[in-house]
Amino acid sequence: MKLKKEFITYETDTESMLVPAGGAGWAGLVKGNKTLGAILSLLKEDTTEDAVIIAMKARFDAPEEIIARDVRKALAALHKIGALDE
Repeated sequence: MKLKKEFITYETDTESMLVPAGGAGWAGLVKGNKTLGAILSLLKEDTTEDAVIIAMKARFDAPEEIIARDVRKALAALHKIGALDE
C-alpha cells in the first residue's frame, strides 16, 4: 500500500496534516500528531501494514500491541477517505 499522489502531507513541530489535492475525490483535512506524521512518511513508499508496525516499534517506545492498534486505526481512517493505493 502507498499514499496516493493526490494527497499532500505537511508537518509542523507539533502536528501533521494530510490535504487532498485536485482529483483526490475527498475534500477535507486530516490533522494528527507526530505519530500520524511518521505513518504518513512511511506510506510515501510502497509498504505493508506489518512493515509500518515494525518501523513504528523501532521509532517509538511503546508496547507492540498499542503501536499495532494505532497503526491499524490510522490505516483504516486513510483507507476510508480513499488516501491509499492498495
